[in-house]
Amino acid sequence: MMADALANATDTKACVVGPGAADGAAAMFRELFPSDAKAILIEDPRTKSVAGDNVASRLKGAGVEVSEYVVNPDGSDFHATYAKVEEVREAIRGERGTGNGERRIVAVAVGSGTLNDLTKRASDELGQRYMVVGTAASMDGYTAYGAAITKDGMKQTLSCRAPFGCIVDSAVAASAPREMTASGYADLIAKIPAGADWMLADAIGSEAIHPLAWRLVQESLREALSNPSGCASGDEREVRKLCEGLVMSGFAMQAMGSSRPASGTEHQVSHYWDMESLSFGGRPVSHGFKVGIGTLFSTKALEFLLRHDLSRLDVEKAVASWPSAFDALKATFPAIYGDRPAHIRRAEEEMSKKYSPPERLREELSTFKRVWPELSERLKVQLMPFDEVRENLRLVGAPVEPEQIGVTRNRFRETCRGVPYMRNRYFGLDLVERLGLMDELLGELFGPGGIWDTKE
Repeated sequence: MMADALANATDTKACVVGPGAADGAAAMFRELFPSDAKAILIEDPRTKSVAGDNVASRLKGAGVEVSEYVVNPDGSDFHATYAKVEEVREAIRGERGTGNGERRIVAVAVGSGTLNDLTKRASDELGQRYMVVGTAASMDGYTAYGAAITKDGMKQTLSCRAPFGCIVDSAVAASAPREMTASGYADLIAKIPAGADWMLADAIGSEAIHPLAWRLVQESLREALSNPSGCASGDEREVRKLCEGLVMSGFAMQAMGSSRPASGTEHQVSHYWDMESLSFGGRPVSHGFKVGIGTLFSTKALEFLLRHDLSRLDVEKAVASWPSAFDALKATFPAIYGDRPAHIRRAEEEMSKKYSPPERLREELSTFKRVWPELSERLKVQLMPFDEVRENLRLVGAPVEPEQIGVTRNRFRETCRGVPYMRNRYFGLDLVERLGLMDELLGELFGPGGIWDTKE
């Protein structure tokens, strides 16, 4: 599968995942970059210790000139802010030299999500390629294009190319802090309901399933998720499978040129909280932990949908209850988002492209009515039962309640209500909304006796 992934990748030309893979960093560097290129390692104190010193030694042994830039050398926490991108960018630029002495310089990120994103964006702004040596199974962004950066007070995905070369040392990743592995596991299990969302979008011709991208994510997904306890305990074999699943997710996004293969309703929950700079205990909540809670909601929403027999749907009744014009829908946003002008602006922008007028909605719902007997069976096969998702997250050490990431149940309910309008992409939650079932869904989940009963 790696061969197929690399053959169809737009940016990444080499990738190795496995125990001791970091030992091959010099060979990959020599293969990918000019013979006179100099390397600058972008690392932090921990990643320098667990992998950076080894990578530097290997590169020097291969005759590569090496410098190192340690982000926050005092060991304090740091995050992927645009100020840090500028800091890394200037560190790389400073190694070039000037005039006739200017050198080819290649950044090598040694770390996981934050260091990779900083190096990815900084290198792209300088118009050059970079390489990453991953040290944790914490997210699916190693081989993905784009970088998650906080800019202008808001976390955003900034455009930039994926790495030219990628190494993930699963032995190093297996020894990473447990919460990092748990975050990556939560990011990967999200691909199950995200796949179901994509199946629904494909059914109405909104976004056709890309066969290779689907296979890269879904083919080995269940195996990669099969032993959450092993991942939590640092079993190298299990962490290696997790690393491979996360890397393939990034390759799927490259192959399709879209995050669709790896992102569904659950990621919109995470992005919603990104807009609110969600933190807990004085620290930003990890992407995977936000996605994991979103996955629980998305799974429940899809299970709710599957309890309805759409082959017997009264299409005209559903169309009649839907806002007959975009302005009518837009008028509901202040009640949904309250005093959140950025959320309202985002909803207006995205829904101006996503809104289905009555005639189009009639076609969409008629299609679902026709294909539902067969489609619903495929969706049932795709989904992992909610109780299993929750137990797997618990076993790996990821949060399973919104309170564990600093979100009250009332806030969680408000988030779930606002999510359908925040992205111009079709999800299962859009079908719930267009069927007029949103209040019923939220009442079931957050009302008396619900999983997230707001009165408890």
